[in-house]
Amino acid sequence: MPDNLYQRYQAAHRAHETHAADCTACTARARCPEGTRLWESFSRLQDVYLQRKRPR
Repeated sequence: MPDNLYQRYQAAHRAHETHAADCTACTARARCPEGTRLWESFSRLQDVYLQRKRPR
């Protein structure tokens, strides 16, 4: 069974990618407010997931 945190992290990435594909304001260096929110959510979840995977 996949890890819930991993699923949330991947869903956040898909949401950001979907938004970026359709948004004319988002670029590789700048994002619209919605794109920024989605990117920050993805980034935060990725950081937590990767931190949990690191050996202690």
